[in-house]
Amino acid sequence: MNSDWEARQEAWTQREDDARTPFDVDYARVIHSGSFRRLQGKTQILNLGDSDFYRTRLTHSLEVAQVANGIRMHLAMVDLPEDAKRYLPPASLIQAIGFTHDLGHPPFGHGGEVALNYCMRSNGGFEGNGQTLRILARLEDFSKAHGSNLTRRCLLGVLKYPVPYSKLVHPEVKPSLRTDTTAIRIIDREACKPPKCHLDTEADVVEWILEPFTPADRKRFMSIDEREGKHSKPRYKSFDCSIMDVADDIAYGVHDLEDAIALGLITARDFVGHVKPEECVSFLESPGMARDAEKQGKSPYDVLVDGLFGPSGRRKQLISRAVGYLINSVVLHEDPGFDHPLLRFRVAMPKGPHAFLRQLRDIVDAQVIRSANVQHLEFKGQQMVVAVFEALLSEPRSFLPADAYAVFDAAGKDPRAICDYVAGMTDHFLLKTYDRLFSPRMGSVFDKL
Repeated sequence: MNSDWEARQEAWTQREDDARTPFDVDYARVIHSGSFRRLQGKTQILNLGDSDFYRTRLTHSLEVAQVANGIRMHLAMVDLPEDAKRYLPPASLIQAIGFTHDLGHPPFGHGGEVALNYCMRSNGGFEGNGQTLRILARLEDFSKAHGSNLTRRCLLGVLKYPVPYSKLVHPEVKPSLRTDTTAIRIIDREACKPPKCHLDTEADVVEWILEPFTPADRKRFMSIDEREGKHSKPRYKSFDCSIMDVADDIAYGVHDLEDAIALGLITARDFVGHVKPEECVSFLESPGMARDAEKQGKSPYDVLVDGLFGPSGRRKQLISRAVGYLINSVVLHEDPGFDHPLLRFRVAMPKGPHAFLRQLRDIVDAQVIRSANVQHLEFKGQQMVVAVFEALLSEPRSFLPADAYAVFDAAGKDPRAICDYVAGMTDHFLLKTYDRLFSPRMGSVFDKL
C-alpha cells in the first residue's frame, strides 16, 4: 500500500510493541470515540423509547460495517483486475468506514438535519455527511487539531460527497419559514433540505485527502450534475466509499423492513400491495427461494410473503437470505476516465437485484417514514432543534455549559460551534435541554448539563 494513503494530517508515532496496522488504529479510534457511542441515542427511523427492539443509528452502523465487509469478502472471491485486487480494502478499514458513516447525523435524524440547515442558513449550512467528516477531522479529541487523525484513505472512504456546500446549493432554494401559517412559525421542510455535500469549513481537509491524485483525477472526481430548480449533486464516489454506500442501502432496505414488520407497521396486505413480484424476479429465482418454493408447493413470491409475515425465526432466515443474496450480487465497475484505482473502480448493484432492493426501500418509505406516526415526531423534533439552537445562540454565555462556551469563544463566537454542540446531542439530551429551557415544570439547578 502506498504510504500516502496511510498518512495522517498530524504526526503520530506508533509504539514499537503495537502490532496494529494503520487501519487497525483507525478502527480502534472510531470504536472508542464519543461520537460513535452517542449513536446509541440517535434515531434511525422510529422514535427512541417506543420499543426496545428496533434499530438505532448505532446498531444500523454496526450492520452497515458487517455488510460492507461481506461485500469486500465477496469481491475477494471473484476475478478482479489486478489494480482492483491491490486496492481492495482490508477488513479493519472498510469496517471503520462503515462505523463512521452516520456520525454526523444530528438528533431526530434527517428531520434534525433539515432543522440545522435552516439554523445555519446564513453561516454555511449543515449536512449530516459533511458533519461526519468535520467530526473526524476537527472535533474528536484523539489529536491536538485534527480530530480522530485518521489515515488519508479512511477519510477518503468517509468522504461521501467530494464537493462543498457552496458549489452545490441552488441560489433560489433558500432555507426559510413557511408563509401560509399565522399562529406558529414552521420551517419549510422542502426548502430547508441541504445539498449532499461536505461543508466549506473542511475544504482544506478535502484538499489534503485528494492530494495524491493527479489534477485531472481531482477535477473529474469533483464533477457535479446540475438540476433545474434543485441543488446540484456530486457525481462520483471513491472505491471504498462505494462499498460502504451499497452496504448502507442494503442495511437500510432489508433491516429497516424487518423492524417495521416485527412492530406491525407493515402488514402482509401492505407488502403485497407495494412490492410487485415482477420487480423481485432476480431474488425469487435464486436457488434458495426456488428450492423452498418446490418443497412447500408454493410460488416463490408466496414463500417470501409467508416467511416475512410468519414466525420470527422464519422471518430472520429470509432476511439473512436476502442480505446474502444482495451482497453476492454486487459487481465491480471500472471507469477508464480516472487514472487512480481508488477512483477508477467502484461497486454497484446490477439491475435485477437493485430493483428488488428498491421495492423494499420504497415500502419502508411509503408505509413508515412518510406515515403520520413518524412525521408527527419528525416535525416535533425539528421544532425542538430550532428552538434549542436559537435559544443557545441568543445568549451563549448564559445558556451554554462552561466547556461548550469555551469552545464557542475560542472559535471567535462562530455559530458553527453551537451547531456542532447541538448536532452532537442524542435525542434524549436534546429533549432534556428543550424541557429545561421551555417547559415550566421541568429542570433543576442540580441537573448536569
